[in-house]
Amino acid sequence: MKQIYLDNASTTPVRPEVLEAMMPYFAEDFGNPSSLYPAGQRASDAVAAARATLAGLIGAKPSEVYFTSGGSEADNWAIKGFARANAGKGRHLITSAIEHHAVLHACEALEREGFEVTYLPVDGDGLVDPAAFEAAIRPDTILASVMFANNEIGTIEPIAELAAIARAHGVAFHTDAVQAFGHEDIDVRELGIDLLSASAHKLNGPKGVGMLYARKGVKLANLIDGGQQERGRRATTENVPGIVGFAKAAELACAEAAGERERQTAIRDHAIARVLAEIPHARLNGSATRRLSNNVNFSFEFIEGEGMLLQLAARGICVSSGSACTSGSLDPSHVLLAIGLPHEIAHGSLRLTLGRDTTREDVDFAIDCLKQTLGNLRMMSPLYEDYQQGRVESIIEKMAA
Repeated sequence: MKQIYLDNASTTPVRPEVLEAMMPYFAEDFGNPSSLYPAGQRASDAVAAARATLAGLIGAKPSEVYFTSGGSEADNWAIKGFARANAGKGRHLITSAIEHHAVLHACEALEREGFEVTYLPVDGDGLVDPAAFEAAIRPDTILASVMFANNEIGTIEPIAELAAIARAHGVAFHTDAVQAFGHEDIDVRELGIDLLSASAHKLNGPKGVGMLYARKGVKLANLIDGGQQERGRRATTENVPGIVGFAKAAELACAEAAGERERQTAIRDHAIARVLAEIPHARLNGSATRRLSNNVNFSFEFIEGEGMLLQLAARGICVSSGSACTSGSLDPSHVLLAIGLPHEIAHGSLRLTLGRDTTREDVDFAIDCLKQTLGNLRMMSPLYEDYQQGRVESIIEKMAA
């Protein structure tokens, strides 16, 4: 059975060029980059070259880039590290209700330490209102964190406008750019970003490696204590193969980004048009225009997502009903609830995320299978039976139960 992989927001396959770049640092140039002998220095040089590459791709200086184990660690370090290092200036933070749990749970951890957090609502497209953002800033606000693009619904936030507002009020601005880096053009200087998180495995790089950009002059408390790695800011021996692979993957992705955005947008829009035209009771989640080129997210009435995913998986189609980090939870997506969907419709969500190998034919096959799957599931749905027979009162009672 052919596998059609449409879950690239969850993770991506490592490109052959990336694997080739990584290989020497597993068994040949395997030295510890903190060692002074030649093998260690070759590893150190590789880390330095990767740091310079990644810094250049976002308009930063190499000294402003720190390697982490992934996007979640980078988010935690940015938020907890900044808050703890700057608590003397204030103890209030601002974020949005649709952030990745790495941000939300980091904020909740700080609340247990006595910090206060404002969780901004979003509109029906998942957009933060800049006016509401500015109104939430207080004299004791020290940090704002708003993601560049949402991992579930693909909405791209007005980062430049939000960052400018934050800077005008003396508030540091962090963005979780895990879904956007390598797909959208990002220049931290032009956008006014103080802190940025990114991860390798979302752009055909290896798992287990990410980065945190911290503008020069931004104070951060260490998240991991120990040795003097990462200029004394993050202890533990650097993941040299992963770092090299991250830089190679990012270099390739950024070089191809413009062409891939155009190609994937055409496939994305084709998928959206087909589903909305051919499947009744379907809703597109997220902005129709301000969204990542590879993201499609729908909700379907009268069904629940788990059955849909299992039936599609049986046909070799890999999709998601939300964030991979919460796939073990039976709760509806906090993102879909935040944009105003009721629980019963939020449960029936489907996310398709395209990759560099995704074709229009792949998407068409997936949609054909989706139509059959939804037909099967709705035939078994008492809610759909009530809808068909016009028993509106019964539907309302069951939805409320």
